[in-house]
Amino acid sequence: MKIKVTQEKLSKALNNVSRIAIGKVTLPILNNVLIRVDNKKVSLVTTNLDMAVVDFLPVSSSEDGVVTVPAKLLAEFVSNLPKGETIEISTDDTKVTISAGKYSSTINGSPADDFPELPEIDEKTAVTYQIGINEFKVSASQVLIASSNDLTRPALTGVYFNTDGDRLAIAATDGYRLAEKKLIDKVKSEVKAIVPSSSLQEVLRAIPDDIEAVEFSFNEDLVRFRLGEIEIISKLIDASFPDYQKLIPKDSKIKTILKREELTRVTRLAALFARSVGGSIICEATTPDTFSVKSIANEFGENDSRIEASVDQDGKVNLNSRFLIDALNALEEPEIAFEFTDHTAPIVIKNKKSNKYTHIIMPLNS
Repeated sequence: MKIKVTQEKLSKALNNVSRIAIGKVTLPILNNVLIRVDNKKVSLVTTNLDMAVVDFLPVSSSEDGVVTVPAKLLAEFVSNLPKGETIEISTDDTKVTISAGKYSSTINGSPADDFPELPEIDEKTAVTYQIGINEFKVSASQVLIASSNDLTRPALTGVYFNTDGDRLAIAATDGYRLAEKKLIDKVKSEVKAIVPSSSLQEVLRAIPDDIEAVEFSFNEDLVRFRLGEIEIISKLIDASFPDYQKLIPKDSKIKTILKREELTRVTRLAALFARSVGGSIICEATTPDTFSVKSIANEFGENDSRIEASVDQDGKVNLNSRFLIDALNALEEPEIAFEFTDHTAPIVIKNKKSNKYTHIIMPLNS
């Protein structure tokens, strides 16, 4: 096997694939990147058995062959070579020689036969969608903040891609908050699939700067994201996601309109005094035009900040300050709607004008 490629291209590709090369004691081959040259097509592949990353590498010349090499070592070696150098990689059985100008190194590789076989999406049965890359990045980030790390509830550790009528939405919840983003209108295919949050985070990290759209395809137990020359294939979570639509209040008695930046500021101030009480703060709406955020009195003292708001009815509720800050950071418009019915009902937070993103927070016991 032999390839010639620029340092910048190879380093970028290795950084993309090497993040998931985390070897297990029983399968040290998972530390390696599979380098395959087949009919002038070069691919770099890593997998952790739950997810695989493939980067198709444009090269100036190549000879067919395949080998696996320790991913981290190769990535770090290439990243330290001078930019602008042309790198040549060649193999002698499992010995891999990397040369660039006056720099040269030989790494002990392993046979490709030991590398796990990659799962494949069946193109004939796959359900495929495409969306602009900027909207995808924003939407995925808005929803991921509500996913759970609790492995005893696997369904909540992912993001739920689901169709309702002819609209594709994504949602996540940890049992204390819920985020939903309406992603694509007028879709023809149906899907209900839970993508692991870790896989979706890897997709966000791998997105190149020069692509305009992301394509994602679902089979019964797999999802594949195509990002230009990069493909990420992940197993889906085999579990039932909660019927989250029932958790979103259809209407709320108390409706307020606030400036997002001001609410974020006063929430952060109250949070400073709420650290010893689990971040608990009190949000209170007072007609006709006041909204206050208070910390509960404790050993550090207390805080009470007031901002102008449009308020149609009095009410107050206890919230986790971190959850509220996360929600406010996910919103995009300068003015937001903050709605609730009483101190026990879920709080609905959304942009004032757009109804595509909805964030729900469960109140704390008052």
